[in-house]
This record gives sequence, C-alpha cells and structure tokens, in this order.
Amino acid sequence: MGLITQVLTLPLAPVRGVGWVLDQVVQTAEREYYDPAPVRAELRELEQALLDGRIDEDEFDRREDELLDRLAWLEERWREIGGDGRTTTETR
Repeated sequence: MGLITQVLTLPLAPVRGVGWVLDQVVQTAEREYYDPAPVRAELRELEQALLDGRIDEDEFDRREDELLDRLAWLEERWREIGGDGRTTTETR
C-alpha cells in the first residue's frame, strides 16, 4: 500500500480491527464446539460406569454407539476447520 492509500483508508482501521477480532472469536468458538476431547472423556466415563456396575451392557452399547457416531462427526469437522492436532482441553 502506498502512503496515500494508507492515509485515505485510515478511518476504516477500527472497522477492520473489529472484523479481525470477530473472526478470531468465531474461529475459537468453532474449535471449542467441534473439539472431540469432551466426547472422548464421556466415553471413558461411560466405560468406567460399566466397570463399576452403574449401567448394564445394553445401556453401555446404546450410549457408546451414540458417542462414537458423534465423535466421528466431530473429528471430521475438526479436520475441516483446521484443528491443529491438539484439542482445547489438552495441556500444551
């Protein structure tokens, strides 16, 4: 950009800044919404409930199928939005 262009578009800088911030908020929200880590944690809790005898095998199978379907869907979306391999709940 030339100096004249920068001077003429200077009044639009706050609008561009707000747009950038909103874009960052949307990207973060998508990463958290499509994060597969909570579903994996639910699967672990479900298995522990089965081992502890709090649920029977039929209930386990039904809920496990639902969670695995949801996990597959989330992992596909995670790749689409460019998840970096780390989930939001994993330590860095």
